[in-house]
Amino acid sequence: MKHGLIGVLLCVTQLLYGQTVLQPRTPDASRKGIIYLREAAASLRLHEDGWAIGLTMGRLKTYYLTSYWHFELGELKHEKETRSSLDYPSRLNGKVSRAFIYGKQHNLFVLRASYGMKRYYSEKAKKKGAVLGFTWEAGPTLGLLKPYYLEVFSYEGGNLPTPITIKYTPETANLFLDHTRIYGSSGWAKGLDELSLVPAIHARAALHVDWGAFDELLKAVEAGLMVDFFFQEVPLMVPLPEVENSNLFINLFLTLQFGKRW
Repeated sequence: MKHGLIGVLLCVTQLLYGQTVLQPRTPDASRKGIIYLREAAASLRLHEDGWAIGLTMGRLKTYYLTSYWHFELGELKHEKETRSSLDYPSRLNGKVSRAFIYGKQHNLFVLRASYGMKRYYSEKAKKKGAVLGFTWEAGPTLGLLKPYYLEVFSYEGGNLPTPITIKYTPETANLFLDHTRIYGSSGWAKGLDELSLVPAIHARAALHVDWGAFDELLKAVEAGLMVDFFFQEVPLMVPLPEVENSNLFINLFLTLQFGKRW
């Protein structure tokens, strides 16, 4: 995925610089001033080990510099996660078993808040409809750990196997990790009443490409590097010889932004 993100960024940059030159929306194109005072944008971020949706509120400090606050909800996954589907039909309702991730112990959802800066570069920015810039931000992260539940076959109470719902504990380890007994994952909402909190901090830096950087409508794409550091090891997976949990997550990402300036 790393090479794919880099390739997308290079293609976007080449496309933008091949576009027709546009004039910024100012009464006087030579004036070095601020056209708009504020901006807001919704964003969708995809990265190697998860996703995030967010909201950015910015203040234009100068023609080329914007400070902003960013808030987002997302998910972080372990790099070893692999989805499996056994497609067992249910004897009760005919539904097929849900896909599952073998060895997964928790889902990790994250709430992030950060303060950042966006800087456009070169004098050509005043004349082009698409400009190149750089963003950087940092702030606190609140991790929400949710136990991951599986439905497994139980032979208690009769000869026919019956699916039961369990999560990983030392007592259920043999059953939870037995491939021959797994029916599928439980519903997404299972375990929401058992959330635990894990504090962290994060930082992010990105190359920023904006279509019409000084227009009313904000349309931009970013590609860069993000880091989440938790103050304790995050047990995303069952501890196995070939799988290690960590408190540090480093990801390349690609973000799409759409918003408005006023």
